[in-house]
Amino acid sequence: MSLLESFKYLALRPVAARDPKEHHRVATPLELLFDLIFVVAIAEAGQQLHHAIIENHLWSMLPYYFMVFFALWWAWMNFTWFASAYDNDDIFYRFMTFVQIAGSLVMAAGIPDVFHHQDFDVIIIGYVIMRLALVTQWFRVARHDPLHRTVALRYAFGIIFVQIGWLLFHFSPINFTAILFVFMVVLELGVPVFAEWNNPTSWHPHHIAERYSLLTIIVLGESVVACFKAIQDDLATHIIHTDIILLMVGGLMMMFTMWWAYFDRDAHHLLKNSKQAFLWGYGHYFIFISIAAVGAALAAAVDVALGRAEIGSQFMQYLVAATLLSYTTSLWLLNELPYLSGIRRWLYPITAIIIFCIPAISPNIGLGVFLMAVVYALRLIFSKCYLVERDPKLHSD
Repeated sequence: MSLLESFKYLALRPVAARDPKEHHRVATPLELLFDLIFVVAIAEAGQQLHHAIIENHLWSMLPYYFMVFFALWWAWMNFTWFASAYDNDDIFYRFMTFVQIAGSLVMAAGIPDVFHHQDFDVIIIGYVIMRLALVTQWFRVARHDPLHRTVALRYAFGIIFVQIGWLLFHFSPINFTAILFVFMVVLELGVPVFAEWNNPTSWHPHHIAERYSLLTIIVLGESVVACFKAIQDDLATHIIHTDIILLMVGGLMMMFTMWWAYFDRDAHHLLKNSKQAFLWGYGHYFIFISIAAVGAALAAAVDVALGRAEIGSQFMQYLVAATLLSYTTSLWLLNELPYLSGIRRWLYPITAIIIFCIPAISPNIGLGVFLMAVVYALRLIFSKCYLVERDPKLHSD
C-alpha cells in the first residue's frame, strides 16, 4: 500500500453505523477531551450567573442564562448523539471534532458579552463553526451509509435551515423577542425528531447513558470549584466564620448527594426506544443547567455571608433551595419516578416541601444550606434502606 493510499485509508475510512448492541461500548478519550474543554463554556456561564445574583440583577439576566445554556447544551447534544452512532475515529472525524472544540471555545469567549451588552455575535459565530462541522459529518454519513441516507440528509438540511433562521433573526432589523427564541428552540428540538422518524440511527443506550453521566460529573466538579474559589478569599484572611464553615460542609454535602442521587440507578434501562430517549435526553437540559446554577448559587451564598452582595440572606437561601429543587425534581421525574409506585412516589415531594421551607426558619445562610443538604441526604439514605426496589437490573448496586 502506497503512502497516499495509507493516508486515504486512515483519513477517509467509510462511515458505518455502529452496532447499538455492541458490547463494552464506552466513551472514547476524544469524547472525554471534548467534554473537558466544553465545560469551560459552562463554567463561564455559571460565573456570569454568580455575578448577576450578588449584584441583584438576577431577574434581568436569568433569561440570558437560559439562552446561553441552551446553545451550549444543544451543541453538546448534537455531537454526543452523532458520535454514539457514527464514531469511526478516523483522521477526518477527529479533525471535525477539533473544529467543534474550537467552536465551543469561541462560544465561551462570547458569553460575557451576552450578560454585559446583550450581544450574541461571538456566540453565534462559535455556534456556526460547530454546526458546519456537524453538517459535514452528516453529509459524509449520507454518502457512506445507504440505509440511513434519508436520516442523514434530514439532519443536515434541517440543521442548515434552522441555522439560517438564527442568522436571519439575529442580524436582521426584526426584534428578537423571547417568543421568537422559544420558536427557534422548538425548531431545533424538532430536527432530530423529524430526522429519526421511522428509521432511527444506531445510537448505543449504554454509551449515551455513560456520556450523560460523565458530563454530570464534570459539571458537578466545576460547581464545587466555583464554590471553593469563593470560599478561598475568606480563608486567606485567616478569620474563618462559622457561617462559612457551615456553607463549606453543607455545600460539599449537597454536591455529594446530587452525585449520589444521579448515579443510584442505571439509566440505560430507560432508553428502550427513540421516544423514551428523546424525553430522557431533552430532559437533561434542566439537570445540567440546574447543576451549574447550584454552583453559582453556592458561590454567591459565600459573598452574601461575607457581606459582599447586594441581596439578603433569606432571599439567597431561597435561591439555593430553588436551584437544588430544580435539579432534584428534574432527576426525580426522569430517573426515579418510572420505578416508583404507591406511597413511594410521595417521599420526594415531601422532602422538596421541607427543603423549600428551610429558608423561612433559618437565621443565617450557612445553617440554611447545611440543613437543606442534611434533609436531602436523609431522604436518599431512607430511600436506599427501605424504599428502593432491589432489582439488580435497575440499580447500580
